[in-house]
Amino acid sequence: MKQFSKTIFLISLIIPLLFGGCDRNEPQPQKTAPKNIKASAITLSIVSGSENKTLEPLLQHFSHQQNIQVSMQYMGSVDIAHEIAKGAHSEFDAVWPASGLWLSLGDKQGLVKHAQSIMRSPVVFAVKKSIAEKLGWDKKDVTVMEILEATERGDVRFAMTSATQSNSGASAFLAFLSAFAGSPEVLTTEQLNDSQVGNTIKRFLNTVNRSSGSSGWLMEMLRKEYLYYDGMVNYESMVIELNQKLAPGQEPLYAVYPVDGLSIADSPLGFIDRDNKKKEDAFLKLQEYLLSPAVQDSIQSQGRRTGLVGMQADATKTGVFNPDWGIDIQRILNPIRVPAVPVVEEALNLYQTSFRKPSLTAYVLDYSGSMQGEGIEQLKKAMRTLLDQKIAKQFLLQASPEDITIIVPFNSQVIDAFQGEGNKPETLRELLRRVETLQPGGGTNMYLAAAQAMKTMKTYAESGKYQASVIVMSDGVSEGNSQQFHSTLAGSGMGKDIPVFTILFGKAKKEQMQELAETMSGRMFDGRADVVKAFREAKGYN
Repeated sequence: MKQFSKTIFLISLIIPLLFGGCDRNEPQPQKTAPKNIKASAITLSIVSGSENKTLEPLLQHFSHQQNIQVSMQYMGSVDIAHEIAKGAHSEFDAVWPASGLWLSLGDKQGLVKHAQSIMRSPVVFAVKKSIAEKLGWDKKDVTVMEILEATERGDVRFAMTSATQSNSGASAFLAFLSAFAGSPEVLTTEQLNDSQVGNTIKRFLNTVNRSSGSSGWLMEMLRKEYLYYDGMVNYESMVIELNQKLAPGQEPLYAVYPVDGLSIADSPLGFIDRDNKKKEDAFLKLQEYLLSPAVQDSIQSQGRRTGLVGMQADATKTGVFNPDWGIDIQRILNPIRVPAVPVVEEALNLYQTSFRKPSLTAYVLDYSGSMQGEGIEQLKKAMRTLLDQKIAKQFLLQASPEDITIIVPFNSQVIDAFQGEGNKPETLRELLRRVETLQPGGGTNMYLAAAQAMKTMKTYAESGKYQASVIVMSDGVSEGNSQQFHSTLAGSGMGKDIPVFTILFGKAKKEQMQELAETMSGRMFDGRADVVKAFREAKGYN
């Protein structure tokens, strides 16, 4: 097989605004810049996947050493692709996504130059060590079909990121497709449209027990819910990080490298060329620093591979590349070749509209009086982004024929509850019409409405057919409390199987939104700057 880091650049931007996520490791953009840099310093702004946040101390050292102010803003892969697509109009000087895939997808104008891989991490199927031993996976090469058979038997309950919202999910999805197609040199349209290949990948995706738009968040969720899941599809580096964070006595995850379906994230750093020689020189200095032996060694100490794909990592770092965790630094890695652009485009659209496990999504929407004006207009715009399939397709968030969409508008009471099944445009347009017709007024009680949404979803959720989630958006301090919410749930016989994602907006109380999400195995998204983006990111988690 050809090296993934070389072949991945075969892809060019075909559909605007194609991808997520990591990846969507941190849906809310964050900025950081070193302190105590002279005012005259050159500034270098970088948009990056949040998996690079752990490298900030290295960047700060460089900034002080060179008097070059490095500012990092963290976004998911979809938004990084957006920024790259802006070309000369981007506000950033450099891009640092999880994979060269995003450079190729976004750089239609050919302005990104000097791109070099800083580090690498294989995408693995990791399970608790006792399960790996029981299945014999610790003693042999494992195929993707063997993984599928184990998940269908119920031997493994696992989590995986969305292929259309996360780099790890997209990479694994394409690799697994290739395996199910018989491991061709490169996947073709004919193989993708083979009914047997389609049915097999659908079988695999239907065994996913929990989805996410973020590789990093998926790892943290698994750590918090470690009793309920047996493994995950994620980066080797995330497996290492999770194992390092486990409490004493907890069994580690064991990394399995699918012999016929492996992919690698190559983390390239590239410069957006706008004829600014000073910034270009500063960028090249940063790149040279990051690729220097001492810094590469430091990066390797964080569980990232450096050097060539399949390189011999430092065998003395057994606390990092621990063979007891299945981390195999001696293995020759043979990643798949990424398919041609039309095949990738079709594969990802098929994932979203046909292959993935159907979504069961309840939107709990605040129509209190404080939403009057700009707030309600932003809410309607957000729902239009998700329900108008032409817009949703730009973000690969379109519905599938088996999806169920439930909408519960509320103020101090539940105003209504209505739903639509499938992805017919007329069905979703009717849901949108009802959303846009409602007018705000009254107080706020998100707990009452969230509980109603859970009750409405119960029968569907108990079938096990769906990736279920509740998305709660509020702009004010809510009446009621989480204890009442959980008491209501207990009375209905429902638990935390349905995650709740909250969207903070307006003057909503952060503590309330955070608590509701975290106690329901979800997360809070900050929509105060951009509620449309927050809705889009939350939807990417199912």
